[in-house]
Amino acid sequence: MNRLQINTNDKKSKINKNIYGHFAEHLGRCIYDGLYVGENPNIEHVNGMRADVVEALRHIKIPVLRWPGGCFADSYHWKDGIGEKSTRKKMVNTHWGGVTEDNSFGTHEFMELCRQLGCEPYINGNMGSGTVQEMSEWVEYLTFGGVSSMSELREANGQKDAWRVKYWGVGNENWGCGGNMRPEFYADQYRRYATYIRSFGENKIYKIACGSHDDNYEWTETVMKLAGRYMDAFTLHYYTIPGEWSKKGSATDFTEEEYNTTIAKAVKIKDYISNHLQIMNRYDPEHRVGLIIDEWGTWYDVEPGTNPGFLYQQNTMRDAMVAALSFNIFNGFADRVVMANIAQTLNVLQSVILTEGAQMLLTPTYHVFDLYKKHQEATAVYSAFNEATELSASASLNDAGLFITLVNPSAGEAFPVELALSGFEPKRASARILSGGIRDHNTFDEPNKVKIAVFEGIDRLRLSLPPCSVVAVELLG
Repeated sequence: MNRLQINTNDKKSKINKNIYGHFAEHLGRCIYDGLYVGENPNIEHVNGMRADVVEALRHIKIPVLRWPGGCFADSYHWKDGIGEKSTRKKMVNTHWGGVTEDNSFGTHEFMELCRQLGCEPYINGNMGSGTVQEMSEWVEYLTFGGVSSMSELREANGQKDAWRVKYWGVGNENWGCGGNMRPEFYADQYRRYATYIRSFGENKIYKIACGSHDDNYEWTETVMKLAGRYMDAFTLHYYTIPGEWSKKGSATDFTEEEYNTTIAKAVKIKDYISNHLQIMNRYDPEHRVGLIIDEWGTWYDVEPGTNPGFLYQQNTMRDAMVAALSFNIFNGFADRVVMANIAQTLNVLQSVILTEGAQMLLTPTYHVFDLYKKHQEATAVYSAFNEATELSASASLNDAGLFITLVNPSAGEAFPVELALSGFEPKRASARILSGGIRDHNTFDEPNKVKIAVFEGIDRLRLSLPPCSVVAVELLG
């Protein structure tokens, strides 16, 4: 019997709701024909934002949305995306497919999308091909409520009142697509940019520096040493790729061995987070600087017949396992991980929603977000299995009681689990489950093949976790 020991007297940090954040880049059909449909008369929308998508994202309580990239961010010049749409400057999206970007979705549209979603905006500024003045003026355009040329320009474009935009990223992957910079050069540039990203009025800027990826510890060491005191948060990117960069593997046609490889690589993020935090702690012993994993998820070969630059892939129960395992790990670092943003929200990489014309479907990953949303802003408590196991879990206390998420990533074996509680007397238990074969996924012909169901298999704090399953247990106190 696998015993999950939970001690509610051993309270950890609050689980920041932003751990369940999202990322939308000008890439493929994430923005256009995904979140934004403009004046398309065949799809219900509100001010150009696709209504069914907005409703679905609100249901999972999307807390924060990162935009406009990704690699696209360091090619994006924000003034091209304001004003009359017909006169906006066009550009070639050289990072993603070489398509023409007409900039019809820009700053005002993004802020309208965040308003409809009820989430906070996270804007990633252009360091790679931009200027300090450009980023400084973008902050002023959005957040300054007084009289200036930027606030007057904003008002001329239809927005009198300043917006609140807390989260600002200074560059993206500047060790790669954001300029191929050395860490010393980036650190000096970051210090310069951060100086001119100023808070106006009650809008207090939270400055986010471009961090590292995987096991690139030299970047973290150097940037934290030279610029750590000028930042509020540092980022980390990690993609789970079962194969190699040149041949990542199929999203749906994979062997059980490839499935197991994917799961093993997904949980490596725990070690990467721990190792990067150890470096950060040397230069930030007070733990003032938060860690943001603002790109994470699975990455496979694109679906056959689609534009290779659009990164469109299907989403199976394998991806649901990666998402659930990742969330349990992020929850375990709730004292330091302040945000995470899955890549990406729609139609790109590990999407939570796929669209095709007027059709929309929810992926298995979407259902994991739905199962886990009660962890948002709850207090993490001690939870650990009594012995080494491939099972994963996290537990938190909210106003209603105790909330527990359990994952069995095994492709074919069920595991019995006993919940051993200390400091909490449950009065009622309920549970929901997401399960299926490792390759199961939803299609536009069969959009509900994978979905959440009521789990009846919990009895006296004992349950059996089916293979390839996620179970969310709610114990009311």
